[in-house]
Amino acid sequence: MEDHLIFRARQLCKVYDMGEVQVTALRDVDFDLQEGELLVLLGASGSGKSTLLNILGGLDTPTSGEVHYRDKRLDNASEDDLTAYRRHHVGFVFQFYNLIPSLTARENEALVTEIARNPMSPEEALELVDLGDRLDHFPAVLSGWGADDTATGQVRYVEPAAFTKLSALGVEEQRVNVVIDPDQAIPGLGDGYRVDADIVVWSSPDALVVPVSSMFRFEGTWMVFVLEGDRIQRHAVEIGERSSERVEVLSGLEAGVEVIRYPTPDMDDGVLISR
Repeated sequence: MEDHLIFRARQLCKVYDMGEVQVTALRDVDFDLQEGELLVLLGASGSGKSTLLNILGGLDTPTSGEVHYRDKRLDNASEDDLTAYRRHHVGFVFQFYNLIPSLTARENEALVTEIARNPMSPEEALELVDLGDRLDHFPAVLSGWGADDTATGQVRYVEPAAFTKLSALGVEEQRVNVVIDPDQAIPGLGDGYRVDADIVVWSSPDALVVPVSSMFRFEGTWMVFVLEGDRIQRHAVEIGERSSERVEVLSGLEAGVEVIRYPTPDMDDGVLISR
């Protein structure tokens, strides 16, 4: 059976140094995993399941002991070797989908094909998980909840106090509860299910917006630099609603004008700009 051995761990230990306290996550773990064998890790929270999986997946290294993947030793491998190991031999299923929200499903998949050996096309990969009809959808509207369209609802209230919760991966997360009344019945969605939601606090179909980074204060007034020909001119604007990325302009700008996205402190009226 040695020829079919995938993983071999001997006297595997992992100790986390927390300042004055040392926390032992793994102590003298021995096991063999054969090709085609199914292994289930069971244990209470904090028993070391995630730590062991992180070591087997090349995300972490043990404090002591040995772990081998086929003929590769992982416990003393370099960062470059572990990167190559993760890239070519390991598949991860994380608690969160870890997609780039500003890219479509096709574009997220295309990122992986740039570093993978002999990759399948993004279209083929998405077809395998029944997302072939959602190639150009963004992550926020990908998750299936039992229907083809994105579910909508109205926020009833947001609880005023946040709380700290330890995730399944042992990460402390700051959370707050939001109660939402759905606009329609959501079949198959039960109590305690995890869903991803985009909460819209304000919207306008014809708002004139500019990047937040283009705004600056001058003599107590909000300003932007507008490109007029090859030179910039300072324009005073009145602003309305704003998010972390965009701000609504109520007056002072015309639709279609070009603004300087990242003005610098040395910019002034009439400065020549080279394109």
